[in-house]
Amino acid sequence: MTQYERMLKGLLYDPADEEIMKEQVPYQDRLWAFNQLKPSDVKEKEEYMKEVFAECGEGCYIEMPFHANWGGHHIHFGNHIYANSNLTVVDDGHLYVGDRVMFGPNVTIATAGHPINAELRRRNLQFNKDVYIGENAWIGAGVMIMPGVRIGNNAVIGAGSVVTKDIPDNVIAVGNPCRELREVGERDDEYFYKDEKIDWKNLNSL
Repeated sequence: MTQYERMLKGLLYDPADEEIMKEQVPYQDRLWAFNQLKPSDVKEKEEYMKEVFAECGEGCYIEMPFHANWGGHHIHFGNHIYANSNLTVVDDGHLYVGDRVMFGPNVTIATAGHPINAELRRRNLQFNKDVYIGENAWIGAGVMIMPGVRIGNNAVIGAGSVVTKDIPDNVIAVGNPCRELREVGERDDEYFYKDEKIDWKNLNSL
């Protein structure tokens, strides 16, 4: 089995393997060019995501800079995803993101990890475990998501959280390690921030 095949199977492998680097580096070069685009280059940004990402739906937007080990080649975006600046995706493994997910600034998503065994780390081996983020999730500023994690639909991950375990649907989760704080409930239909009420009447007329 080649190192590339081991990579795809989620086994320990050498990421500096010549076959892997030959495929990976061109995507890194394309990402460098992508990060030189102006904010007004919306069409060019969309073209990059459509061409380079594994999948990219409609209405997706990324603020610069954007960082990814494979230039986003292993990222699967649904529709209407917004990513604020400094989104970092260690996309040696795959990242699956549902529709209408929002990423705050400085979010890091790691699909790659390294073995605890010191000898294996001396050999620069790593492994990849895919990450899944459900529809309509909100990932707050500075969140870190670890390999193999699944985040549910409509989940809110509080700023600065470190997500090491799965998070279910329809909850707010915070902390390090990230833990479920509470379910999204009726009060959230009335207030948008602390004691400030949602002006549904005005919003519904927009």
